[in-house]
Amino acid sequence: MSTEKPLPVIDHDSAPYWEAARDGRLDIPLCGDCGRHHFYPRAICPHCHSDRLRFDTVSGRGTVHTFTVARRPAGPAFAEDVPYVVALIELAEGPRMMSRIVTDDPGKVRIGAPVEVTFVKASEEITFPFFRLA
Repeated sequence: MSTEKPLPVIDHDSAPYWEAARDGRLDIPLCGDCGRHHFYPRAICPHCHSDRLRFDTVSGRGTVHTFTVARRPAGPAFAEDVPYVVALIELAEGPRMMSRIVTDDPGKVRIGAPVEVTFVKASEEITFPFFRLA
């Protein structure tokens, strides 16, 4: 059984997101018709169904909407990571995104806590935008 962590598959819709993350930027889709950001990257705007989308660099700031502390690994590949925090982050620009919060003390994470993006390289192609308490 492999203990390598699974990595996301980069597709046409998500490629700009992953390219930006490798460069240390958090770029998410912005609709050219309704002017709203959304996450996750997809071919049409979930708000107005327009296909006039572009990627926009956002601040990387937000708040913890909700979270959980994983104390049991999600498989052998994550055994060395426990405990770790998985959170739904409400970005300052509006959308929410699921991510991890990098912290040495999961007990410090609270709903409503301010966070900021940090980038963690997982492979040559994948760099994850995680968050840390601000």
